[in-house]
Amino acid sequence: MRAEVERFARRWWAGELGAPGRALSLLAAPVSWVWSGAHTVRARAHGDHAPTRVEGLRVISVGNLAVGGTGKTPLAGWIAGELDAAGVPACVLVGGEGEDEALVHRRWNPRVPVIVGSDRVAGAESARTSGARVVVLDDGFQHVRLARDLNLVLLSVDDPFPGAVLPRGPYREAPRALGRADGVLLTRRAASAEQARELAALLEREWPGLVRGGVHLADGSWTRLDGTTGEPRRGDVLAVCGVARPDAFAASVRRRVDGAVELVAFADHHGYTRDEAATLRRRAGVRPIVLTEKDAVKLVPLADVLGEAFVLRDRLAWDWAEESVRTWVRSVAGEGVRA
Repeated sequence: MRAEVERFARRWWAGELGAPGRALSLLAAPVSWVWSGAHTVRARAHGDHAPTRVEGLRVISVGNLAVGGTGKTPLAGWIAGELDAAGVPACVLVGGEGEDEALVHRRWNPRVPVIVGSDRVAGAESARTSGARVVVLDDGFQHVRLARDLNLVLLSVDDPFPGAVLPRGPYREAPRALGRADGVLLTRRAASAEQARELAALLEREWPGLVRGGVHLADGSWTRLDGTTGEPRRGDVLAVCGVARPDAFAASVRRRVDGAVELVAFADHHGYTRDEAATLRRRAGVRPIVLTEKDAVKLVPLADVLGEAFVLRDRLAWDWAEESVRTWVRSVAGEGVRA
């Protein structure tokens, strides 16, 4: 049910519901005003208290204004990998619901520890005690209790901007919240590079110098469920995911296979059971099952039930400013970075 609600909301926000959607937006307007006002009050309340700084620890936050699917985890993973390559003792912090993101981070950067927990201050203190000198917050923009040295916000070019606040639109906060950010990175999946540049120009007029670069989430390589190289045979597939933007995943799969793609979408962060894995195999029949990497890490223990399954990985590709962002991240990390 939750997955169906999420997909309905995405269609509503995209304007695909026509007149009924516009009527629903009018009815939901008061709720959006309350939501936005509550965030304003919360920000002012936290503004009266200095955020907690963990002595001897640099903090890099990767967050967003919208809900889900903007590329926070791939970008946080890229930063963690850059720090690891530079010889910086780093740690990734993910929220209490982010066990799937934690598994993905551990797969991408096995030498970088990952701490899961809703209390980011406690997580940062634990990371420092364990020897980390820099922590990367995956989805940290709204967690304002912890002081940070670099506050990055990702804006998806695929979302309207400026857009409506929940529940009328995908935004957790109004655009004025960008005033808390040190920099914005534009991300895209279906949108074009030209659209990204247009949004960058729009933001430049309001916040000069805030946009620091652009990336896109491209189709990456195929692997088997166990991580070894392999790809589906020619023909139809069953695409399975529990992510914020399932239709974007289905579109990626359709670009990469030559048969029909049936999509089964669960709610974001869905935890799979053995019975669900068996049901998916029965539904797939002789077809291979195709997964996102975020879902695959949770389904590895159920591989014996799931049967033939493959993973289509996202690839983080820079549209512009990769080197300048790399330099910026390394400068925040401070001394000890290898040249």
